[in-house]
Amino acid sequence: MSLILKIQDLHFAYRPGQFALEHVNLEIQSGDFLAVLGPNGGGKTTLLKLMVGLLKPTHGITRLLGGEPIEQVHRVGYLPQHTDINPDFPISVLDVVLMGRLRGTTRRWGTTSTDKKQALIALERVGVAEFKNRRIGSLSGGQRQRVLIARALVTKPDLLLLDEPTASVDAAGKAELYELLAELNRTMTIVVISHDISIIPMAVKSIACVNRTLYFHPIPEITEAMLKMMYGSTNGDTCPVELVAHGVPHRVLSPHQSSPHDRSTSV
Repeated sequence: MSLILKIQDLHFAYRPGQFALEHVNLEIQSGDFLAVLGPNGGGKTTLLKLMVGLLKPTHGITRLLGGEPIEQVHRVGYLPQHTDINPDFPISVLDVVLMGRLRGTTRRWGTTSTDKKQALIALERVGVAEFKNRRIGSLSGGQRQRVLIARALVTKPDLLLLDEPTASVDAAGKAELYELLAELNRTMTIVVISHDISIIPMAVKSIACVNRTLYFHPIPEITEAMLKMMYGSTNGDTCPVELVAHGVPHRVLSPHQSSPHDRSTSV
């Protein structure tokens, strides 16, 4: 395995003295599938933007694929959180994916036969090639997300970053998307931002909990300490936490009474 991302003692403030992130340390190895979890406003999206160089740390070091993030961004596929599409806008599925081939190029207009070939390969890979000539606005939420993932894949990235990819997708579509991401993880490293801990049993290999600082866990399980760090103190009324994935309850936190120390059971 090789090191994909290294973050060392990162601090970030949008305004002087008002830190959104503090004392963040993280290493992501090639082949990982990392879920970045935490409450809304906890700094997850800010962290993702720092990973790809859209923001610069106030303090600390960020290295992506061995270099400065802004220099390596062409090796990253990125699906931002807000990708609302006007359903009446007359653009085809294929054209949406081709837009990914224009990123980082000096071309002002047009695409090549190679661009089209790579776009069709990406659409085939995510299972929506049959819709290539359909208007993007006519697709379901889950289908649109697959198209946008194809756009992120069209440059054959080493790292795929997705910010809340299932926010506008129903439960069935969510499960299908994570099955797709698990398949893609065979050939690339994936980082998914989410506030939904039900994604843990679906595909992920490691977890980073973010709420101003970061707690990394190298296996896909949630502990009491991680929940307290993300959402504040817990009590007997709210723990153990039960969640449902694929219709099956998964207990992710051991009962409090058995031991006062932090414990966890794998999902």
